Amino acid sequence: QLQASGGGLVQAGGSLRLSCVVSGGVFSSYAMAWFRQGPGKEREFLATISRRGGSTLYEDAVKGRFTISRDSAKNTVHLQMNSLKPEDTAVYYCAAGYVATAEESDYSDWGQGTLVTVSS
Repeated sequence: QLQASGGGLVQAGGSLRLSCVVSGGVFSSYAMAWFRQGPGKEREFLATISRRGGSTLYEDAVKGRFTISRDSAKNTVHLQMNSLKPEDTAVYYCAAGYVATAEESDYSDWGQGTLVTVSS
């Protein structure tokens, strides 16, 4: 199971850190990723981190603003989001898979989503 948290309301230019706790499996077996779905939009890839955290991949729109990391001691993956913009408003989902890719279909387990609202 994946449990995401950390969403909320923030002003443009602000920061939030999302967390996703993984339970019921071996955390180090999973590549982890974050996706989001904005109002009226399809779900889109944001970032992924490999099983041992050695490599990351980011979608261009968030590169340099968002940072994905994982804490193996806590079975948790984080998404640090800085310089937030109104267009970052979306439901954010964490996902677990076996390969760190940008493809939604490569992730078999999903969290419930946490809402991020960025006001202008």
